[in-house]
Amino acid sequence: MQLIDCARGNSIFFEESFRSLRDALADKAPHFEAGADDYLTKPFAFAELLVRVKALRRRGAVSRANVLRVGDLELDRVTQQVRRGGQRLELTAKEYALLEYLMLNAGRVLSRTMIIEHVWDQSFDGATNIVDVYVRHLRNKVDEPHGSKLILTRQ
Repeated sequence: MQLIDCARGNSIFFEESFRSLRDALADKAPHFEAGADDYLTKPFAFAELLVRVKALRRRGAVSRANVLRVGDLELDRVTQQVRRGGQRLELTAKEYALLEYLMLNAGRVLSRTMIIEHVWDQSFDGATNIVDVYVRHLRNKVDEPHGSKLILTRQ
C-alpha cells in the first residue's frame, strides 16, 4: 500500500490489483480504500488472473481529475456542473453521466454496447435506441448553440 500512496503523491495512475493469502474483509478493505481496483486471494487459477487483468485494461486509464475539459466544454465532477464556452448547461442525471463517460473517453470510438454498460450499468435489448436518444439530447444542449461540434458519430 505504500507504493500506491507514493504513486498517488506523484500523480502516477495505474490499474491496481492485489493478490494475497488473506481473504477476510478486514484484510481486503484497506487495499480498496487505498485505491485498489481488484483483489484476488490465493490460491487462484492463472486463467482467472488473466481475465481480471484484461478487464482492468479494458477500463482504460482512470481519470481522477475533478474537472474534465474537451475544447471549450468543461465538466466539474465535484459540483456536477457543465459549462460550454463559459455558459452553464442544464443536464439531467443521465445526460450528465453520458457526457462524463464520453469526455473520459475523448478521442476513442465507443460502441452503443460500451455506452450502455457504463452509463446504464445493465443490459438492454440490442434493438433499443436509448443511446441514440440521449446522444441527440446532448447534441441539442452541448453542440447546437455553439459553432463547433464536439459530439461526433462514426457510422
